[in-house]
Amino acid sequence: MPVKSAITWTETTWSPVIGCSKVSEGCRHCYAKREVDTRWSKNPKSVWFGRDFGDVLCRPDQLDAPLHWKKPRRIFVCPRADLFHEDVGTIFIAQVFAFMGIASQHTFQVLTKRAERMRALLNNPVFHAEMHRERLRIICGSFVADAWEPDGRESRHLPLSNVWLGVSVENQAAADERIPLLLQTPAAVRWISAEPLLGPMDLSPAYFPCHNAEGMRPDPETGASECCRECDYTGISNEMGLDWVVVGGESGPHARPMHPQWARSLRDQCAAAGVAYLFKQWGEWKRAVDFRPDVMLPANRWADVEQSGVVHLWPDARQLDGTITMGRGGKHLLQIYDARLLDGVLHDGYPEVRHGR
Repeated sequence: MPVKSAITWTETTWSPVIGCSKVSEGCRHCYAKREVDTRWSKNPKSVWFGRDFGDVLCRPDQLDAPLHWKKPRRIFVCPRADLFHEDVGTIFIAQVFAFMGIASQHTFQVLTKRAERMRALLNNPVFHAEMHRERLRIICGSFVADAWEPDGRESRHLPLSNVWLGVSVENQAAADERIPLLLQTPAAVRWISAEPLLGPMDLSPAYFPCHNAEGMRPDPETGASECCRECDYTGISNEMGLDWVVVGGESGPHARPMHPQWARSLRDQCAAAGVAYLFKQWGEWKRAVDFRPDVMLPANRWADVEQSGVVHLWPDARQLDGTITMGRGGKHLLQIYDARLLDGVLHDGYPEVRHGR
């Protein structure tokens, strides 16, 4: 039986791959590495026992697990790994996609920081053929799969309507690097996880869909539709835009505070574009004014955060002259203050599947 996940936007997890390596600033205080180093690698009953987090391991014995879960659910794929890591073989990734396609009762949520490899594989006819061959192997057996010859029609199975492809982006630089690659990748739902959100981020209009362009054929060169030449929209076509934005602060002993305006700005951008927005949590920090006077925090748990992303930590006393003062309460204390509320409102949006087969 699958274990219920504590991650707000999913219901359970599936780990056909474990292990990863750091690639950007968002990885600096990786929650998965912290969990493995402090707990799982020391547990003899864990698959992580005696392993380093950087040792990437493919687990063929886990591939068919979702087939045994009859109740439909949202499944986060590889929560302690990156499916598109360079140490994960192409054939194994094709197998993962084949199983996701067969387990069509579920919705699979995939996140990567390696968007370039994801785009390359999912636009490659050779990968499409490998995925179809693995699908035949699962359903019909090796004899049929080995005898099958590609005929160029394998891509009709993509994008899979039950697979949401996303990228993790922590700041504007990461967004500008990874989102364009995501938008060039065939997917039923395209989404981003801005967690930890480490700076302001402008997604509109470049990465949001033009809803005036519904049903219009996009230009193969630019992605823009005929509508976009006549309206004020300067972004991309409705067939290519982001469908979902998830935002959250950083957690853990070295967590960096998230300025409230960064989360508000993404909320407002999504609202204007009609894109689903989910505010996951504040992380370890929240606005100082939100704490009750009778709840005292240690003196070293205050920080001034500027909208530009600069953080001033004050080790001795609370300062009131910064752009905004944040208090570090930790996730347990923040539960008292409704850690999932942004300006007193729960934002729990989910996307609709607009494309896919």
